[in-house]
Amino acid sequence: MTPGEMAAVFAAGMGAGAVNAVVGSGTLITFPVLLATGLSPVTATVSNGLGLVPGSISAAIGYREELRGQRRRVLLLAIGAALGGLAGAVLLLTLPASAFERIVPVLVSLALVLVACQPLISRWVRRRRPAGGPARRDGGPLLFTGLTLASVYGGYFSAAQGIIYVSLMGVLLEDTLQRLNAVKNVLAAVVNTVAAVLFLFFADFDWTAVLLIAVGSALGGVIGARTGRRFSPAVLRTLIVSVGTVALVNLVLH
Repeated sequence: MTPGEMAAVFAAGMGAGAVNAVVGSGTLITFPVLLATGLSPVTATVSNGLGLVPGSISAAIGYREELRGQRRRVLLLAIGAALGGLAGAVLLLTLPASAFERIVPVLVSLALVLVACQPLISRWVRRRRPAGGPARRDGGPLLFTGLTLASVYGGYFSAAQGIIYVSLMGVLLEDTLQRLNAVKNVLAAVVNTVAAVLFLFFADFDWTAVLLIAVGSALGGVIGARTGRRFSPAVLRTLIVSVGTVALVNLVLH
């Protein structure tokens, strides 16, 4: 990896860490950069997953105030996230690389649609939530099942998993979006960590890419948690969709 590529991977990791703390879908920033360095799609995904663990943890810590009073909810949903993340990571390691290369363009397309439609999803969630109603504690079996399935997706390919989490919780829980976003960060950290443990022992990855993204995402997670609410959602969304579109075109033409 050349010095220029290393700088690009570090910058992408920082951007992904900040974006994941606020919205999710930071993988759409790091993934195309890793592909541009010459890594295969599977190796890029594994390296990205390992590297983003510190960022997801720092983002969760940064939202600790919003996590107050949610211990029971977080512990319950984290069980489903761990199980789903493990299943997704196993699928990534056991399915042939050719299957991954066929599936990923579809997943990237889905992620881009979710990012682009996020304002519509958020408005729908706000309209559905009755003002002043009592908050549901855990969302019941439907939310647990939905978040577990979303975590399977996250363990396999993490782009926009945070948006799926917030959408599901917004529909099935009555709470503020900031508090739900805090839970999202914890669940993403659980999925990334569980998948990373498996990847360390059974997957091929690029240590240079992992370390660069790890340091960058850790810094980005802190920045995103502290100042991300000041960013324009429209600017972040445009950046993510633009970079993700380049990744999609690169994958299709690869």
